[in-house]
Amino acid sequence: MFKFTVNFQDKKTRARIGEIRTKHGIIQTPAFVAVGTAASVKSLNPEEIFKTGTQIFFVNTFHLHFRPGEKIIKKIGGIHKFMNWSGPIISDSGGFQIFSLAREEKIKLVKITNDGVEFCSPWDGTKDFFTPEKSITIQENLGADIILCLDDCPPYPVSRHQAEISLERTHRWAKESFSAWQKIKSSQALYGIVQGSVFEDLRKRSAEFISSFPFSGIAIGGVSVGESKREMRSVLDWIIPLLPPKKARHLLGVGEIDDIFSLIKAGVDTFDCVMPTRLGRMGHILIKSQNSNVKSQNFTYDITKAKFAEDKRPLDPQCDCYVCKKFSRAYINHLFKSRELLAYRLATYHNLYFVNSLVAQIRQAIKENCLEKLEKEWLGKN
Repeated sequence: MFKFTVNFQDKKTRARIGEIRTKHGIIQTPAFVAVGTAASVKSLNPEEIFKTGTQIFFVNTFHLHFRPGEKIIKKIGGIHKFMNWSGPIISDSGGFQIFSLAREEKIKLVKITNDGVEFCSPWDGTKDFFTPEKSITIQENLGADIILCLDDCPPYPVSRHQAEISLERTHRWAKESFSAWQKIKSSQALYGIVQGSVFEDLRKRSAEFISSFPFSGIAIGGVSVGESKREMRSVLDWIIPLLPPKKARHLLGVGEIDDIFSLIKAGVDTFDCVMPTRLGRMGHILIKSQNSNVKSQNFTYDITKAKFAEDKRPLDPQCDCYVCKKFSRAYINHLFKSRELLAYRLATYHNLYFVNSLVAQIRQAIKENCLEKLEKEWLGKN
């Protein structure tokens, strides 16, 4: 059901081209993974998601457990049939959501033990207890192609002492998640998760521990909870050389435009980020810089600004997506000003297409051994 193959290795970096075969299709890597929290990439239907070049996306185990419930999804035929998406899907373990919502004081975290985490539902206040085995069971019922071990994602900054406690818990839960996965004889691919915050020795210890298990792939967590871009890159430099070269590597929660080049050059195969869809709903449009000083901008502009009210140009003159072919900045500015739902749909579509198009260019550049040339074109780096 699951197989990862490396087809081409860049000569100057750790970047590589490969493919992940799943029951629901092949993922060409490197690949961007869109985030569809509640089994929905907000404002887009499955056909539109596919047309943006999206090959796979995340669904959120924590949220789907409460609404509508994994048993309902399983009864209807699994997550693919439930949302009418025929391509690959990956589900998280629920751990990140529990800890991040607790830090944001959106849920009450009752107790964390080596056995699991007890918390109160953000919707009705009822207590629930997530264990590694329960997370695996929920994800099996959802039916995603790739599932993740329950992990303890420490906040940033965190003391070394707390990072060590968190890491030991993550390793214990990885072992228990693997046992639960073996017990149910799941055909789903299970990824272990490397943690360790920004401490080099802890990261390397985690990479070696997780690599010692026959997981289908390996995810890298804990680099999108406040860490700097420099720290994120350091973590990748520490651990990628220690990971099995024949296993797929997924980076959790990272995907800004300049990050994409860095993480792919470091050897990451897939990565997820809410950036393009979240920014789209806010009216922030992704665009390739047409200025020579690309270092000074973040590849976005705010379409809701008054200066775009009479602008006949497409969102991005260099983009060939459906939105850029059919609509003007003036029209989309009007939609946002009028709070029309179509605004969110068109902006989200363009932003997803933009990111997937960039990653497709990177795949081609790796194949042609000109990745650094493409990076300079986009980021202005020497």
